[in-house]
Amino acid sequence: MRNFILFIRRFFNLILFLVLEIICIVLIARTNTMQGNDIMSSANTAIGLLYQKQSDVKYYFGLKRMNDSLLNENARLRLMLSQKTETYDTLADSSVRVAIPSRDTNVKVVQYADYTYHTAKVINNSISAANNYITINRGTDDGITKNMAVISGSGIVGRVEHVSKHFASVLSVLSVKQKVSAKLKDGTTGYIEWDGEKADVLVLKDVPQQIKVKKGDSVFTTSYSFFPQNILIGRIFKVAYLKKNNLQLLYLRPSNNFRNMQYVYVVENKMMPERMQLEDSIKAK
Repeated sequence: MRNFILFIRRFFNLILFLVLEIICIVLIARTNTMQGNDIMSSANTAIGLLYQKQSDVKYYFGLKRMNDSLLNENARLRLMLSQKTETYDTLADSSVRVAIPSRDTNVKVVQYADYTYHTAKVINNSISAANNYITINRGTDDGITKNMAVISGSGIVGRVEHVSKHFASVLSVLSVKQKVSAKLKDGTTGYIEWDGEKADVLVLKDVPQQIKVKKGDSVFTTSYSFFPQNILIGRIFKVAYLKKNNLQLLYLRPSNNFRNMQYVYVVENKMMPERMQLEDSIKAK
């Protein structure tokens, strides 16, 4: 109590001034319509900004839960889509594996047929090097191994290159040593490459000129790729003709924004080790 009285004595003049100022502002606001409207408008603006900041803080701290919810929902949607695909595929192939949904309500892994989808968060990303890498927060303890495909809800991302217990390094599609088998809408195949310059340009080379393409056409992965087939790679925005060899270059906008990537799916293809072993044995001969 003694300290409070000393505080009042010390700042008495300042406190009296502030009280009188508040009284004057209230009187002006009540007796003068124009000034009162200005004061109320300013007060509402200040309060609105305060509430906006409060809302932004709540939104920020709720982002993790929101993103996890969206990832889980996307995983369930992929499972539903796969189940619908299975209904049609079973007519032609009775050996199709059955989808195995996770019993955990907080889904981090969804299995269907030969594929398992692991959700992961991007914690580091580069786009300006000749070979760009993305670091994710999943490793061997989460079932991640080398050469697994990495995709997002928008399209392809890259391939797992290095793995530790809790992290993995992904070789991005934006890498000069990375080639991806791709196909056009008519089934024509080729290889997607990055020219090492712009992060929003990919190139599909050696396409015959008799193949009709137009701006806006989508390009997808093929069954030859380590990616699941029919994953979007990008859309054509420019066509360049090479007269000397009757070929054309197709320039694509990647389906992913590599400058702002937060969450991805690591795709485990259970048949890939057997396939790679077979192909390696053929190359060794």
